[in-house]
Amino acid sequence: MRILALVPGGIGDQILFFPTLADLKERYPEAMIDVLVEPRAKAAYRICTHVHEVLNFDFKDRNGPADYLNVLGTIRDREYDIAMSLGRNWAVGLLLWLNGIPTRLGYETSGSWFFTNSAPLNEDQYAAHLYHDLLKGLEINTLCPPLNVTVPNSDIQWAEGEQQRLGLTDGYILIHGGASALSQKKGIDKLYPLEQWGEIIKDIQSKQPNLPIVLLQGSEDAAWVTGLVEHFSDLKVTTPEDIGKSTAMIAGANLLVCTDSAPMHLSVAVGTYTVALFGATKMDKLLPPGSDKLIGVQSPTGRMADIQPKDVLSQIWRG
Repeated sequence: MRILALVPGGIGDQILFFPTLADLKERYPEAMIDVLVEPRAKAAYRICTHVHEVLNFDFKDRNGPADYLNVLGTIRDREYDIAMSLGRNWAVGLLLWLNGIPTRLGYETSGSWFFTNSAPLNEDQYAAHLYHDLLKGLEINTLCPPLNVTVPNSDIQWAEGEQQRLGLTDGYILIHGGASALSQKKGIDKLYPLEQWGEIIKDIQSKQPNLPIVLLQGSEDAAWVTGLVEHFSDLKVTTPEDIGKSTAMIAGANLLVCTDSAPMHLSVAVGTYTVALFGATKMDKLLPPGSDKLIGVQSPTGRMADIQPKDVLSQIWRG
């Protein structure tokens, strides 16, 4: 059996979909499961063992007929038995119908004419649970398992070496405050002001002077890191080259303080104590319910800048 999952969105969306893939593999252990994702999200599958092949398609790009024909041919060549789509674009349903895939699964929406099976759409819940609900269309009614990742041994070894290089012998606090270029281009407010990060860092250093603070730098975070290091020269910086190494560094931290981002979901998956800052995005949709290790700080206005450092610090030092 071959199964295709169409998963639009970034790396965070893929991580939130991992529990669905795990249950799908549990139900069909012999199946080959492929995913069709945007190029920016392909890297997520370094830490997922349930997927056979990762295919690329830019769901949000202005695709022309030639683009759809190309992906149509790619899908047709693999002769899938089941296809499931997280997107709600009727064109995606048409694409799967044109391929003649016997079982086509999507959410119950006004654009679901081309699906053979449908699942209820409840957007007022944690996103991983929303994605997992799609399996109800295949009569898989299990509870959504927690986020889980599998980090390659080579990445764990790299993180151990990185911790030695940075002198992190007795624990560390990891901070990630960057925002993707795409979110900034779209005007999505995910950047917390440097001055307010500075207040948080200063307070941590005054209360825990022997606990190093490490900035987690992604490929688009250079300006954020530079701005903080200019004011706090004793900050340490780690720059993992892939998601596996980032996950291993997060797993080794005593605490991650971050904005709504892919590292937040990785921290959820590895069980690191997390304090996450949210602007307009509702934290109950991106943090799982019921955990006292995962703390969200929601802006009262929807603007990141209106989160007061004292409110973040109260969560860091609570208890």
